[in-house]
Amino acid sequence: MLKAKTRWKLATYDDQLAATIAEECQLTPLVSKLLVIRGIESSQKARDFLQAGPDLFHDPFLLDGMEQSVRRIRQAIADQEPICIYGDYDADGVSSTSLMVHVLRQLGAVFDYYIPNRFTEGYGLHKDALAQLQQSGYKLIITVDTGISAVEQVEYAKQLGLDVIVTDHHEPPAIIPEAFAVINPKKPGCSYPFDMLAGVGVAFKLGHALLGEPPLYLADLAALGTIADLVPLVDENRILAREGLKRLNHTRNLGLQALIRVCGLSDSDLSAGHVGFALGPRLNASGRLETAESAVKLLTTEDTNEAEACAQALDDLNCDRQDLVAAMTEEAVQMVKELYPPDEHNVLVVAKEGWNVGVVGIVASRLVETFYRPTIVLGIDPEKGTAKGSARSIAGFDMYEALTACKEWLPHYGGHTMAAGMTLPVENLDFMRNKLNELAGQWLSADDFIPLTKVDVSMDITQISLESVEQLEQLAPYGMGNPTPLVMLEDVETAGMRTIGRDDNHLKCSLSKSGTTVDAIGFNWAHVTKKVTPKARFQVLGELSVNEWNGNRKPQLTIRDLSVPHQQIFDLRGSRDKAQKWLQLSTEPGSITVLFHKDSYDLLASQATEEQRRALYVFEHENSESVFSSSQNVILYDLPKRRADFAAILTGIKEAERIYCMFGDPDLGMERLSCPGRQHFKELYQFFVQVPTVKHIHLDALARKLKWKRPLLDGMLGIFLELEFLAEESDHYRLLSNTAKRPLESSRLYMEWQEESQLATDLLLSSSEALLQSFHQLVESSTV
Repeated sequence: MLKAKTRWKLATYDDQLAATIAEECQLTPLVSKLLVIRGIESSQKARDFLQAGPDLFHDPFLLDGMEQSVRRIRQAIADQEPICIYGDYDADGVSSTSLMVHVLRQLGAVFDYYIPNRFTEGYGLHKDALAQLQQSGYKLIITVDTGISAVEQVEYAKQLGLDVIVTDHHEPPAIIPEAFAVINPKKPGCSYPFDMLAGVGVAFKLGHALLGEPPLYLADLAALGTIADLVPLVDENRILAREGLKRLNHTRNLGLQALIRVCGLSDSDLSAGHVGFALGPRLNASGRLETAESAVKLLTTEDTNEAEACAQALDDLNCDRQDLVAAMTEEAVQMVKELYPPDEHNVLVVAKEGWNVGVVGIVASRLVETFYRPTIVLGIDPEKGTAKGSARSIAGFDMYEALTACKEWLPHYGGHTMAAGMTLPVENLDFMRNKLNELAGQWLSADDFIPLTKVDVSMDITQISLESVEQLEQLAPYGMGNPTPLVMLEDVETAGMRTIGRDDNHLKCSLSKSGTTVDAIGFNWAHVTKKVTPKARFQVLGELSVNEWNGNRKPQLTIRDLSVPHQQIFDLRGSRDKAQKWLQLSTEPGSITVLFHKDSYDLLASQATEEQRRALYVFEHENSESVFSSSQNVILYDLPKRRADFAAILTGIKEAERIYCMFGDPDLGMERLSCPGRQHFKELYQFFVQVPTVKHIHLDALARKLKWKRPLLDGMLGIFLELEFLAEESDHYRLLSNTAKRPLESSRLYMEWQEESQLATDLLLSSSEALLQSFHQLVESSTV
């Protein structure tokens, strides 16, 4: 047995609908099933999803507030009235700001932009900034990716004589700001057919309305913010991502060209993954550590030298950000272990002076990855007496709802189910921590603390073909709402399992079943090679792709998780350096060693650590279930003497994941493991008839004469003593006369020897395959 890292949850779908879509759209069953799982309800919607072209953009004027916004902006442009774009400091906010800069630049507007400082101002509109903008001569403010909650700030702007157009995508609060216009597809009463746009998506729609056509030349910017902000890549988001990635690979934006170069991606076919893990983090880095000014300059500059300088500055900041995150994560992990151990705390809340609030969200994500608990990480400002931080959650725990239940201690908070931000007085931290843990105890079960993996389809390995895998590429780009398809293969075996990579960290093998084979690779899965047997049957989760090598194209599975659902038995019988090998095996967590001989205990205990000694168990004819209840690995070091003893052990270890059979030692003889036959006893008896008395000092000579090993002779002498054929005196054995005949079967020692011999034959002298078969039979019979 080998447990999976996560819980697997298989998606459900309408099989008949999938079959219809497959037939009408000429798709493989795999792709049609994936479309249905992603919410596609008809063949036409399937075509729209796969094509996802600009002709499918919705009319921007369906957005409530768009018409009056366009009219006001055009008036400002005509009157050369200064306009300020008020943005945000994350990748979506930076992309939104930059996109509006390009649109207003094309329209000939007089404008500038303003992005608040994360550290001195924080997120959103601020009264001081608005006052400053009014004094600078601005009359019109256009927010991007912010403003939907700024009720007081917008009212203040109106008092200053400023018109504010809010464009945002965040969840609207109960009260909407009374701005000149509010454009948000989530706004109550808005009839727009798609409400999951990112901030840059809403800005793109405003540009669409202002220009009279979609500004596709800015789709690369729209794709950056859309992918980086983790909105679902469906409907218009999918169009923006697809079109944007096409243009990103051939972008004319000088800043993006420089950023791609500094990321080392100039020769790559850019994907959503490159945006999410390379471009996006660098755009975020400036706002996390300093201000977002350099990121906006990068995306809006028309000077090559400035573009190169900004790109390099962002790359340097990203390196600093990575170092900072690593250091803070190490501190936070240690704090959790020492003060808030996960087995006692269902929600982790950690705070410290000096922690950079620009990266606390990333650190929170790292803690969720490490401990799989809802987590809040906060930086403390000792002068203000406040703690400011970010939250990340797990499936089943609605973080926004939980924070709402703590609102008496939270003057400022916001977010959604899986992520949130907050600011609170330091003295309220314990109250919030206790309340969150109380809620988690009510809302979550033990299973909820095991990471969950959503699996698309279970498929037979014979269904994997080059055609089906090539068709999968039509589903890209992947992201939120359209994750990379994850398939499950059941009851497959492996062939050619080996480790690869510079440090041998990765796994390479072939998966096979019923004569069909598929290549597989598992990054950082090399450790599995030591935990599975050659005959193990796997369940594997993975992502399918086409691997091309020397012009040869064939399917390949990238392993994401795997398990061996059955108990595994490792045949290590007769190993050389047996004790040394045991020392290595017994260091595995959850290991216990079963011994049947006290001599073995003395040998191993003399070499073992204290922890290893505690895991040595000498069998004593008792029920062993409690001893082995938490054991993952059981090492059977000795051969048992009785079948009943072995059955008792098997009953106790039926839940163990792995059983290592180490019994048998090539350095020791096999005499006791082969029960002598009747002819042997006849020969020995006849010898004593001829020589009634044999001294102990002559027993070695007697064994040589009979051509037996000494242990065999000693065992037979013991049986003769039990049957009262012989008597043992101080220095010799003597034949007893007039002893009644007794069958060998009446000797307890003989019957035990015979049982031990037969058990040894089954467990030690059989082939490896026969051992496994008989072992499984013994396991099954012991559980009946």
